Amino acid sequence: MQYAPTMSRDELIRFATQSYFASVDRKDMAATLACFHDEALFTVQTSFTTHAGKAEIERMFTDFFGAYEKIVHRDFTCTVDETNGRIAASFVAELTAADGSVTTLHNTNFWRLRDGKFQEVYVYMSGANVLV
Repeated sequence: MQYAPTMSRDELIRFATQSYFASVDRKDMAATLACFHDEALFTVQTSFTTHAGKAEIERMFTDFFGAYEKIVHRDFTCTVDETNGRIAASFVAELTAADGSVTTLHNTNFWRLRDGKFQEVYVYMSGANVLV
């Protein structure tokens, strides 16, 4: 099956960094989930964990949002395969817990989009998996 490009390079980068990560940082569940297909797969490669479907992805984000007072994703370096609807981003994630402790991760995500939404997400995390 051939992928028909529906998003430009800049649109793919905006979708990943501004639509998706900005929604996660605001803890906006509806906007975060709107980035995913109903049957999307979300895999944390570094811990062999996969969340299949929107309901499992929502449960994962519910736990993640509840575990941290503040979530910040920043310093993105993106690589885009516009022809095939794929994007990779390396970034820093700063997670502040209720007690003020900060977890800093240096992660890379790989996304495959279909019809303008995430179909597959692969996360490589520098520390312990916070997306369980």
